[in-house]
Amino acid sequence: MENNVKGAVAQGPIETDAIIIGAGPVGLFQVFELGLLEIKAHVIDSLPVVGGQCVELYPDKPIYDIPAVPVCTGQELTDNLLKQIEPFEPTFHLGQEVTVVQKREDGRFDVETSTGTRFITKTIFIAAGVGSFQPRTLKVEGIEQFEGSQVFYRVKDPAKFEGKNIVICGGGDSALDWALNFVGKAESVILLHRREEFRAAPASVAKMKELCEQYEMQFLVGQVTGTEIKDGKLAEVKVTGADGVTRRLPLDMLLVFFGLSPKLGPIAEWGLDIERKQLKVVDTEKFETNVPGIFAVGDINTYPGKKKLILSGFHEAALAAFGAAPYIFPEKKIHMQYTTTSPKLHKILGVETPVFD
Repeated sequence: MENNVKGAVAQGPIETDAIIIGAGPVGLFQVFELGLLEIKAHVIDSLPVVGGQCVELYPDKPIYDIPAVPVCTGQELTDNLLKQIEPFEPTFHLGQEVTVVQKREDGRFDVETSTGTRFITKTIFIAAGVGSFQPRTLKVEGIEQFEGSQVFYRVKDPAKFEGKNIVICGGGDSALDWALNFVGKAESVILLHRREEFRAAPASVAKMKELCEQYEMQFLVGQVTGTEIKDGKLAEVKVTGADGVTRRLPLDMLLVFFGLSPKLGPIAEWGLDIERKQLKVVDTEKFETNVPGIFAVGDINTYPGKKKLILSGFHEAALAAFGAAPYIFPEKKIHMQYTTTSPKLHKILGVETPVFD
C-alpha cells in the first residue's frame, strides 16, 4: 500500500482518536479492532513500506502459525491484513519516526514525527515490534560525512545511480538484488562481501556469478577498511581481502546492505516503564502501559507469560481496542458484538447481513 500522506506537512496538527505506531501485522490488526468500534486510526512507521519485520526481513519465508491459514508468507499476511482493514480507510504516514509524545492538559497527547507531521490524539497504540529498524552502518572512520550524497543504506531513487561506478557491500537479498538491477544501468558494478557464502536467494547468486563470468560486473571477497578522499569527495575505498592485502577501489557511489538493527529509539524517552527494552503493561485486561491512554501490543510489550507470537499480538490488539474505547467515547457503553451476526458490524464492514431460513 502506498503512503496515504504525500510529503507535504499539514499546516496544523491532525486531530484523531487513535495513533498506531508500527505498521507490522499487529499494528494492522489493531486498525481492524479499532475500526469495529468505529475508531479511525492514523498509522506511523519508520519503514517506507507497510508490513514491518515480516516484509522487511522475511517477505518470502513461510509462516505456519496463523490460525486457519496453514501457510503464508510475510508479504501474503500483510496483503491480506491490508485487504481486511480497507473498510476503515486508515491513513499511513510511512518513512517517519515518532520523535515526540507529550501529555496535554486536556488529557490528549501531542505527537510529532521526524518529518514534522504533528498530531493531537486521544490514544496511542505502540505496536513497534522490537523497535524501529535502523540500517547497520559501515564502521569506517569519516564515512558518515558522505551519507546521503555518496554513501547509501537504502535506495530511494534508483535513477541517481545510473551511469555511476558503484560498489555494493553485503551478502543478503538486498545487496544481490540491487547489484543485479544496476548491471547495464550503472557504469560499473562491484559486489563486495566478506566471504564466498551468501544469505541471498540461490538463483540471485547464480545470476551474479554468471554476470561476473561475462565481465558485466565484479565480485570481490573483502571488507572496506578505509577511504580515500579527494576534493572533498569520496574517491576510493580501501578493501582488505581474506589474503590480508589491501586494494583500492575507485567509485562514485557506495551502497551498504548489512541488514537492519532494531532500536527502541525515542520510545525510551516517553516516560513509559521499560524492562529489557520492552514496554511493561499494567494489566493484561487492556494492555495499557503505566501512562493512561498509551497501549502496547505485540513484541514491544512484556508481562508475565508473554509469548512473542503474531497470534498473541492479535489477541492483545482486540483487548487494547476495548480498553481504549472509554477514552474516546466516555459517554458510550461499549457492547461486545460478533462479526458473524451483528448488523451494525456488517454495516461498518460494508457487507450484507446474511438471512438464515
